[in-house]
Amino acid sequence: MITKMNHLSFKQRTLAAFLTVGLLAAFLIFSAPTVVRAQQIVSCAASGGALGETYVTVNSDQAQVNVRSGPNSYQYGKIGILLTFESAPAVGRSPGGEWIQISCPSAFGGTGWVYAANVTLTAAGELPVVTIPPTATPLITDTVDPALAAEFPPVQPTATRLPTFTPAAPHLLPTFTETPTISLNGNLQGALILVIGVPGLAILLLSFLFKH
Repeated sequence: MITKMNHLSFKQRTLAAFLTVGLLAAFLIFSAPTVVRAQQIVSCAASGGALGETYVTVNSDQAQVNVRSGPNSYQYGKIGILLTFESAPAVGRSPGGEWIQISCPSAFGGTGWVYAANVTLTAAGELPVVTIPPTATPLITDTVDPALAAEFPPVQPTATRLPTFTPAAPHLLPTFTETPTISLNGNLQGALILVIGVPGLAILLLSFLFKH
């Protein structure tokens, strides 16, 4: 009986040990950091002997300058970097001169682009203009389901006539083309009133004087 119990205990201990090791291995597998394979970013810095007469140097106010596959920060991805005071040979420029193409043998294609304001160009002559490379093709292309589009036909815009502005009629200023004339009839009547009134007043005054 004791031998049987010891035998069972040994099996239990062995099973527990295997379970413990399995749980520990599973914990280590799931807790291990996940490594994400990203696009390789390389250094484009060149030694002094490989610079030649035409090269760019990262400005002192830039801790890092991105080297891109084309002359645009949004349309082209980053393929390399240059740190402060690092230099790389310059081989061309964009049509507007905002970007400079440099030699970067470690990157895909062997060349890259840096923003001209972040670097200082040392060149004996003017850099040649380089043809802009095509942008990368998007991974996802927008498509529309024909059956779904048929359920929602496009709405044609309704032409609406905008109100028109009607200017007000111009104000006409009165103009005097004739010289006003003085009516003789009115003046004649006034003269007659004076002629008749003045003697009447004189007679009235004389009557008062002789009466007293």
